[in-house]
Amino acid sequence: MTELAAPVRASVAAPVPGAGGVAPAARGRGAATSGPAEADWSAAVAAIREHAPAGRVLLICHVNPDGDALGSMLGFGLGLRRMGVSQVQATFPGEFEVPEPFVALPGMDLLVPEPQAYPDPDLVIVFDVAAESRLGGLVDRLAPAKAAVVLDHHASNTGFGGINLVDAEAAATSVVAEELLSRLGVPLDAGIAECLYVALATDTGSFKFDMTTPRVHEMAARLIATGIRPGDISRRIFDTRPFGAMKLFAEVLARAALDPTAAGGHGMVWTHVTQADLERHGQRPYVMDALIDPVRTVAEADVAVLVKQLGEAEWAVSLRSKGAVDVSAVAVAMGGGGHRLAAGFTGYGTPGDVVVAVREKLDQFLI
Repeated sequence: MTELAAPVRASVAAPVPGAGGVAPAARGRGAATSGPAEADWSAAVAAIREHAPAGRVLLICHVNPDGDALGSMLGFGLGLRRMGVSQVQATFPGEFEVPEPFVALPGMDLLVPEPQAYPDPDLVIVFDVAAESRLGGLVDRLAPAKAAVVLDHHASNTGFGGINLVDAEAAATSVVAEELLSRLGVPLDAGIAECLYVALATDTGSFKFDMTTPRVHEMAARLIATGIRPGDISRRIFDTRPFGAMKLFAEVLARAALDPTAAGGHGMVWTHVTQADLERHGQRPYVMDALIDPVRTVAEADVAVLVKQLGEAEWAVSLRSKGAVDVSAVAVAMGGGGHRLAAGFTGYGTPGDVVVAVREKLDQFLI
């Protein structure tokens, strides 16, 4: 392994792109679950029915949104429209940039930049957010609201909402969103279904991850039955990248390093990508998210680490495990969060600093 510098501190949770590859089971409608209690579902339904029809509804997902965050939020927003809700906006904190694979999602007209979002909404509904830190400046929209509902599937969720619908056994937040739409009596249509399908497919790694249970496929079947075209959607989301992205991937993968002694001998592989790399190949930041997938395929390593530059000495760190390490516990120890097999945090210093800090934690959280 390349020689690394001393460990460095970590900060609040960073985006965890495609972090759905971890929940132990996905819950279908009516199945047993350790997720939200009936009282929580009832409270969420009551709050939406009371405040949404004539009020201002603000939907929020996390910074640097992925497919589950955007898909769940926009699909639910379209569902609110089917209920007759006319004042509904969707937004996310930070730079207002939707990743290219998701720009064709139905409901994009619901999206507004953070400064244009209702300053005093009657109802706030939050999607795929485990902690208030992922809301940036939009956290200020929670206090003025008459009700705040959180839909999430991260086990590390802090319970910051007034009403929390958190199901750590769900494969994606879209599973929770579909359940809530059903309880509200909103029928699926092709627009809602496409958004929820994109969310489900991205957080299950195109139905490859361990949580891809029969109930996940049952939900996918309900969505496909509306007439959406899963082949077209998968090509757009998973199998289409600019030529420059391919060149970028080749360069970043070429600098990968393997440490077979890490994680109690289960091995760790890591690489990093800088803003200069993006500029050199003319790519937008979202393309970095898919880099973790080829890195995690290395046979000699259980743990994969991708370090992505955010600022001068600031890095978004994606962690993946094949089962030997609880990377969620690693990420929480570093100030972040996520799931057992997919998690992330924000680190500072050099890429080597960050990787040393991760490596030192791996042996503490062997499964």
